[in-house]
Formats: sequence, C-alpha cells, structure tokens
Amino acid sequence: MANASDTLIEISGLKFAYGDNRVLKGINLKVPRGKIVAILGTSGCGKTTLLRLIGGQMKPQGGYVKVDGQVVHELGDESLYQLRRKMGMMFQVSGLFTDLSTFDNIAFPMRELTDLPEPIIRDLVLMKLHAVGLRSAHYLMPSELSGGMTRRVALARATALDPMLIMYDEPFSGLDPISLNVIANLIRKLNDALGVTSIVVTYDVVESLKIVDYAYFISDGAVIAGGTIEEVNASKDPFVRQFVDSLPDGPVAFHYPSKPYESDLRLAR
Repeated sequence: MANASDTLIEISGLKFAYGDNRVLKGINLKVPRGKIVAILGTSGCGKTTLLRLIGGQMKPQGGYVKVDGQVVHELGDESLYQLRRKMGMMFQVSGLFTDLSTFDNIAFPMRELTDLPEPIIRDLVLMKLHAVGLRSAHYLMPSELSGGMTRRVALARATALDPMLIMYDEPFSGLDPISLNVIANLIRKLNDALGVTSIVVTYDVVESLKIVDYAYFISDGAVIAGGTIEEVNASKDPFVRQFVDSLPDGPVAFHYPSKPYESDLRLAR
C-alpha cells in the first residue's frame, strides 16, 4: 500500500487474548499517512482491542504495533505519554466529562498538557467548536446536548491538540441518519483540512465506505481482506460481499454454534 516513509502505522503478527479467548491471532496491516482507514468486522472481533494496542493501553502477546517508527509496547512511560499526545481519540460513547461544559471539555487537554495562556485556549476552543458547527453551544453541559451534538463535541475534543493520528471507535453507533451523515462528513473534512491520519473502527460498512480511503476486514482474529474502496466494491470475497451487501447468509453466521434445532425439540418432549 505504501513505502516505509509514507506509513504512519505498521502492525505485524499482532496477537492478543483475554484468557483463553484469542481475539487477535496475527493481525497484519499498514495505515498510510494522511489517509482514512476503516477497520471493519462484526461486534466482538477485536476492533476496539486493536485501538487499545495502538494507543499502548495494553501490550501484545505476539507481534508488534509500530507508530511513527516507534514500537509502542517497547516504549517507556515518558516516551509513551509523548506519543499519546500526538493521538486523538473519539470514544464509542463520546466520553465527555459530565460535570464540565462543552467549552471546558475541549479546553481540558489544552490546560492539562500545554502551557498556553487562557486567551489562546479560548480562541482555539472556539475554533474547534466552529469546525463542528457548535461554536454557539460552548456554554451547554453534556446533559443538554443531543446525541449528534455530543458526538460532534467529542470529535472537536479529539482534534484539540492537533494530533497526527485520530482514532474513532464506532463513531456512527446510535445516531439518526442526519447526525450520522454529519459526523461522517466531518471526519472526512477534518482529516483533509488538518492533514491528519484517521482510523475508523466500525461495523457500519455503508457509511464508512463513503468517506474512507482504505478498508480492512477482520474475522476470526486476522485480516481476511483489504484494499482501496474501488477494490472492496469490486471484491468477490464471500466475507466482503456479505458485509458490503448486508447479506443475512454467508461466512458470518447469524446463529451461535449449536447442535441441530430438531434435537432440542425432541429433548423438550
């Protein structure tokens, strides 16, 4: 996909398990600089775990994650904190501080991690809110925001420190069609305007394929398909086709593995 200088994230042979549950069995993928990459897969396939490993919240049990040339799990505390300052995160449930106003939620990382004076922080916060269409809502508390507005504030906070990488964990979950379209378009516009790299973890194939540059499909702990949007749409891979076409039958089974239904009926008698 890209040569070494054009690659921001390189993941090779990545393995991780929760006890006996082997979630990642050898993930290999690359994320090019300045692009939006979607990580697609069913719920529970390890997408959020992958983000945690990129951010250094957990250490792999095999393989490695390399971000901007640094192997994340080999970094000491100070080096890891410095790397994390270059990352923005939009959490699955937005993760806003409920006792802080919209303004203070976005100002929080600036106040904690920089020595900027308050007048500069004020201008930067209003700039971030203006980018997501909520400058006049700066005084509202999270409880006063709609679901779509909450996600936009979370998106503004993810860009607060002008990171090189922004990670989105299920950014479209629970949104109405209008809010979903707004968030999707903002992700694309902010990525291009700020010149950052973005990873969108989601199971919403239809919306993600409208805005991303590349997509990877994860199943059974490994990357089973990937490519540009043109390649994904033209793919004949059964797993890809089931996701892209929203098919009920395919490699991803609807029923949890079990013995034949008829045998349970006979036992019930």
